[in-house]
Amino acid sequence: MPKSKKAKSKAIDKPAALGPDLDIGAFSREAAPWSSCPVSSLPRDIAQRALSAGLRTDEVDRAGTYFQIDHSVVFKAIQKTFEGKAEITSTREALKRYPWAKKYWWKLVSANTDKYTALADLKWDQGYFIRILEGQKIELPLQSCLFVSKENFNQNVHNLIIAEPGSEAQIITGCTVHPNVHRGLHVGISEFYVKKNAKLTFTMIHNWAQNFDVRPRTAALVDADATFVSNYVCLKPVKSLQMYPVAYCRGANSRVSFNTILHGGKNSYLDVGSKVVLQGKGSRGEVIARAIATDKAQIKARGLLVGEHEDSRAHLECRGLLLSDQASIHAIPELMGKVEGTELSHEAAVGKIAAEQIQYLMARGFSESEAEALIIRGFMDVGIFGLPDVLKDEIKHMVDTTVAGAL
Repeated sequence: MPKSKKAKSKAIDKPAALGPDLDIGAFSREAAPWSSCPVSSLPRDIAQRALSAGLRTDEVDRAGTYFQIDHSVVFKAIQKTFEGKAEITSTREALKRYPWAKKYWWKLVSANTDKYTALADLKWDQGYFIRILEGQKIELPLQSCLFVSKENFNQNVHNLIIAEPGSEAQIITGCTVHPNVHRGLHVGISEFYVKKNAKLTFTMIHNWAQNFDVRPRTAALVDADATFVSNYVCLKPVKSLQMYPVAYCRGANSRVSFNTILHGGKNSYLDVGSKVVLQGKGSRGEVIARAIATDKAQIKARGLLVGEHEDSRAHLECRGLLLSDQASIHAIPELMGKVEGTELSHEAAVGKIAAEQIQYLMARGFSESEAEALIIRGFMDVGIFGLPDVLKDEIKHMVDTTVAGAL
């Protein structure tokens, strides 16, 4: 066995540094194949779940679509208007079509990191390849959906996203399960390359199930004068979620922004963070997190800023709102300055809705429940994402639905 394969085999038993450990052997790898079809022809129950994770099966206001169910790539296409501006296909097909793609594969995320990265390498189930061509600006979002249809299934995807120099695009990814699925494991490896003068906004919406475990592993490399914006939304219960994406601001004047909205409910355990490494002159970073915990949910909200260049700045902001005496939120902000001159700052706050806020709104005619809902909606304002109206309105509707169900 080659040395690299030996290392991956050993890593298959290596617990992750963060989050609860899982017995990955307890999940099934068997699933019937799905045939290719237009996303508009998907069964209604699948289409409705996809919609709840931000994916439009009618493809209205979308530039291209990738849809995967279990192991199977069901649909992948760019709208005719945007042909020649972007590509969207499976990573397996992309690696066959483009030998050069291998130089991006497993370069930002190591397959030997832990048992989940090793599992994704040894038991690989496709994933999406999205490439925005040089100088192209895509007006409408590209979309992808990673869907699990089988109970207790383990899905392992590896995604590769490349924004070529001078390009600009938005991507919205929804991850969800069939209404009849309650338990399973999703492992998602995502590697982003945002090249010189490019801008990429990536919005990921998770809509899993109460007994589902999720282990994303994500990294981004940002070149000179490039911008990477990562938005993450998790509003539905999940058994456990552990993710800590990292962005390397390698180029001069590179920019990165991580924005997160979390709602932990029931017995969910969420360990979510973002890491920014400032390596280039004039590089800038921002991490903003909003977390709400209800029922018996436990949330660990992490953030790490690393200054490696004297002319670099970054700020971290984490706010948590407790709606239950049995829930908990643990904010863990970290700053690491490695050179003189870097400027790093953070602020964190965790608490309950203040009684005077409720009383103030009730004095102006709102009921107590209406006042609480108004405060929570303001706390979970998706305006922090900087999204176009078409996406902002969709995510705002998801937030409103979540708030209504939490009260």
